[in-house]
Amino acid sequence: MKIAISGKGGTGKTTIAACLGVLFSKKGFRVILIDADPDSNLQTTLGWKGSITPLVEMKHLIQERTGVTPGEPTIIFSLNPKVDDIPEKYFLKKDNILLGIMGTIRGGNLGCACPENAFLKALLRHLILRREDVVILDMEAGVEHLGRGVVAGIDWLLVTAEPGEKSVETTLRIAKLAGDLKLKKIAVIGNKIENKEEQLFLRNRLEGLEIIGFIPYFNTVKSADTSGIPPWEKEPLLLEHIEKIVEKLGGKDERGSKR
Repeated sequence: MKIAISGKGGTGKTTIAACLGVLFSKKGFRVILIDADPDSNLQTTLGWKGSITPLVEMKHLIQERTGVTPGEPTIIFSLNPKVDDIPEKYFLKKDNILLGIMGTIRGGNLGCACPENAFLKALLRHLILRREDVVILDMEAGVEHLGRGVVAGIDWLLVTAEPGEKSVETTLRIAKLAGDLKLKKIAVIGNKIENKEEQLFLRNRLEGLEIIGFIPYFNTVKSADTSGIPPWEKEPLLLEHIEKIVEKLGGKDERGSKR
């Protein structure tokens, strides 16, 4: 199963991505978590220690695979570099979860056809189309990544939304772009919900979109962040709510082998 998670910044998509990864891992699947948000903090949310270099900063690796030194002005480089060994060699691993961080392409003269982008897009294509693992992408806030079409092969696009007009507007824009990309399975996760009125607000404002689950607002999740520990260690109920979402996505344990 391949899942991309998007939404307005601050709606909790990184927390949800981490929880999904943990839950699929507990079901016996190997999980590849990709932090594709320039403001990356998936490793912190997981509570993992250890050093991991964002892929875009691995200049020698990108040069080796694309044939071009990043930042050099050129129009000739490999658009299909070798990437199948990247997760096992360069991702952070704990149990059966692998974590990779994309990083941010910097520099005013780096267009969309730069070697760094070619490398990252090739890796995403490989993970989405070639791997049998559960792959979960924590995407950047907003909609720009969908405009580039890098998630066109995913099984599910999950959009996190909190009860508020700004979050609703972003969710609707993401849903429209996802429709343009012909993504078939789009669902909304209502997060930080305090009462039934807020559930109703999202149902009314997002009419026509599937809402796959509502997650309550937990003060303990915020305190977990200030304590530097995974949110489910402070609030076990969080995983229980997201487990219901996993079931709706079609996630079974390995014996069911549904991906």
